[in-house]
Amino acid sequence: MTRVDDTFLWTLPFNSSNLSSLMELLKKLTEAFGPSGYEDEIREIVKAELTPLCDKVWENRMGSVIGFKKGCGKEGERKKIMLAAHIDEIGFVVNHIDKKTGFLKFVPVGGFNPISLNCQRVMVLGRDRYRLIGTFNLTESESNNSSKPPALSDYYIDLGLPGKEVAKKVEIGDPVVWLRDYTEMGDCINVKALDDRIGVYVMLEAIRKVTGNTHDIYAVGTSQEEVGVRGAITSAFEIMPDIGIAIDVTFANDVPGVEPHKEITKLGGGVSIGLKDGGIISDRELVKEFRALAEKKKIKYQLETPVADGATDAAAIQKTGPGVRVINIMIPTRYLHSVNEMVNKNDVHAAIELLAAYLSR
Repeated sequence: MTRVDDTFLWTLPFNSSNLSSLMELLKKLTEAFGPSGYEDEIREIVKAELTPLCDKVWENRMGSVIGFKKGCGKEGERKKIMLAAHIDEIGFVVNHIDKKTGFLKFVPVGGFNPISLNCQRVMVLGRDRYRLIGTFNLTESESNNSSKPPALSDYYIDLGLPGKEVAKKVEIGDPVVWLRDYTEMGDCINVKALDDRIGVYVMLEAIRKVTGNTHDIYAVGTSQEEVGVRGAITSAFEIMPDIGIAIDVTFANDVPGVEPHKEITKLGGGVSIGLKDGGIISDRELVKEFRALAEKKKIKYQLETPVADGATDAAAIQKTGPGVRVINIMIPTRYLHSVNEMVNKNDVHAAIELLAAYLSR
């Protein structure tokens, strides 16, 4: 275990060897600790990245980070464009400590498929900021039970420590996240928390490329999206935007056994322009604008209408004040809400180029 200093940052070791310079930031973002409600580390990283790119950067009461980049248009004619990419990741919270054995029980923060948890490594951020590495394991009765799929309640966390030592270092309410290193596989990236650190990355890199923006841009790293788009709600009411763009991941079900009409998107097929989801129907004029811009700039894109009921920060933004024109700009992702989420680098770059082109007008 490791004690860290009072900066409240617990970043995992970062080795940039053999990585393209464009992807070093993504490694840092994805490996950072930051489940919903405990976004301290990732928030500081995003703040530091936005500061040289924006005229003003601040954190609001809900823990979202907002960067303001003033437009060069005339006063009174500039629109407010809000970008939203959530900084939180799915995780867990400790809700029981067995003081005899040291085993932990937990409750989820965000949605999980229990099948994906067995034998996965995790990190517990304990009291006094101890970082404790553990593993998810099934109880003996459930590991031998093939008649039904496991439930979250069938798992425990093993820290490999005696009960007395665990009780000193962990308390009820301590957060837990998956522990997984950033990996490049051919044209793809494989790591935890691409939902939605890849959206944060796209937002930051697009802002970096923006030139001569006529309208005011508010780049928001939203908090607590995975538990009800809470950071987007409060940030949108603070900004009162004219246009909202959520940058998030979407399903790429282009794997064996899936019927073509259920694939949603394909890895390598380009940035995805979301037409609707469980929370919004994208503004039709915005869809036309983004499609026309992609075709003009020869940026590869695909259209999507997911069959699931999920939604993004756009659902919160749309219902602000008298209503906001919104759209989803999505990065196709395989194995969502697992420890091995996967995106294609070419889709990521397409998303950056399309967003930067739109904002630079």
